[in-house]
Amino acid sequence: MDVATQALALVLLVVVGAGCREETQAEPLKSLKPEPLPSLAVPGEAAPDAPRPASPSEGEVAGPIQGEPLPASALRVALAGERVRVGEETFEPARPDDAARLAQRVKGHTVLVVPDADTFLVQTSELFTVLRDSAESVWLAHPDGPVAYPVVLRDEAGFRAWLEEVAPGKLRIIMRADGFELTTSVGKLPGPDPNGPSVPVRAGRQDIVTLRRGLGLLKGRFKTSEDICLVPSFGTEVAQAARALGGNFTAPGEPLFDILCFVYPTPHKAPDGG
Repeated sequence: MDVATQALALVLLVVVGAGCREETQAEPLKSLKPEPLPSLAVPGEAAPDAPRPASPSEGEVAGPIQGEPLPASALRVALAGERVRVGEETFEPARPDDAARLAQRVKGHTVLVVPDADTFLVQTSELFTVLRDSAESVWLAHPDGPVAYPVVLRDEAGFRAWLEEVAPGKLRIIMRADGFELTTSVGKLPGPDPNGPSVPVRAGRQDIVTLRRGLGLLKGRFKTSEDICLVPSFGTEVAQAARALGGNFTAPGEPLFDILCFVYPTPHKAPDGG
């Protein structure tokens, strides 16, 4: 065999060998799906409508009161329906003149909002707008213990803008009459009833103990997420919303998420006179 023939045979061998190589398969799209969320459903637990042996005690549902120490030297704003009290002064933030006076009173201050038992979130929209725009920082006091929670106030538009930010998690506590729905950018944290909230009410009370456990599961899943938003229904008492914020703490001064966002209703503009 001459040199030219040998060279041709070698080229053919290389080409055939290359054609026999297996092509690398592209990774199937299903492998790119996000990791599934953990679940609050306990294996072997009875169905939600099955009778339970006994009603849980208040301690089993509420758990220990956890939070941050009350902020020193904070300006206290006590709620009383659509009015608020700061020291000896009373304001009705829905009135433009009172809102302007209150803005001057709280400007540059750390403010501690102290809820009563009967003020609903829908009554506080003008107040929280003033505090968001004028106060240095805002804390919400727990109604049952000497702790409080620093909050970032967002109205409905601010909340929507936050949701549109590109960031992992976007964790929300949707506070409903029947419990807490823990929602993320990849779906809802499953609870004992797939058709119900993640954390149903127990014995007619909000289950802060299980809420805390659910938030711990979310922290384990979204390790880099630093903030979480509490979104109460606007017919919720502010005191109840404050209690829910305690679910973010595993011990005094030890939050699961560093930034607590609190969503309040956007104030309704008065109709123009004509």
